[in-house]
Amino acid sequence: MKGVFMTQRYKIVLAYDGTNFAGFQRQPQQRTVQSVLENALNKMSKKDDYITIHGSGRTDSGVHALGQVVHFDFPHHIPAEGMLRGLNSMMPLDCEVKACEIVSDDFHARFTNHGKRYVYRVSQGEFVDPFKRLYTGHYKYKLDLSRMEAAMEDVMGTHDYSSFVAAGSQTTNHVRTIYEAKVYRDQANDEIVFEFCGNGFLYNQVRIMVATLLEIGNGRRPIHDFLRLYEVKDRNECRETAPASGLYLKEVYYPENDEKKSISN
Repeated sequence: MKGVFMTQRYKIVLAYDGTNFAGFQRQPQQRTVQSVLENALNKMSKKDDYITIHGSGRTDSGVHALGQVVHFDFPHHIPAEGMLRGLNSMMPLDCEVKACEIVSDDFHARFTNHGKRYVYRVSQGEFVDPFKRLYTGHYKYKLDLSRMEAAMEDVMGTHDYSSFVAAGSQTTNHVRTIYEAKVYRDQANDEIVFEFCGNGFLYNQVRIMVATLLEIGNGRRPIHDFLRLYEVKDRNECRETAPASGLYLKEVYYPENDEKKSISN
């Protein structure tokens, strides 16, 4: 009979290079962020009860994270700094624990967050840069930044994003709210950068929106085509999906709690 252990709940913030991960979620015979982290935790635990982590959401194969949030229950009382250092000593080079804190048992990485921020980077070089190919999308055609800035006004707000969800999504409610949407040119790196902050995002939503915005910037779509796409609710009308390589989960938002103690790198 297994023993009963008092557990402590931890919240950690992860950064990872998604290139060599088959996404976040554990899959049989695949290297994923969840499987790598769970393997480390269970080695640290040395208990029979398997420790399962819970993420704020999934990222696909090739998608990166600057601030993915995970929680788990651990059967030993380890200070937050000790947990951070212990996990990082076991992490591969493409994954790092950026911060760790001890949280209450009612914290849930997925169900208590109230928003996420994504960044998408597009290389504008004539040819694909071998040093950027895994970390940006690529679009060599001319882009009118002012057209995309105007379209961003239509991206914001509460809308039915059915035209922007990939096949295979298990979500039936496609209404989401985007609080902030901006686009700017990174002159130093010859890149276009898109940034979106919202209460939630559908499967491939950001990548589909970016592909649509690039077509608007290139003049292949009317500036206010988002308004039409909200009405038609037809994924085929959006046509393209930007590559996973340019997408980063930047930050996940939770209600503030000043009583929590945290340690970060």
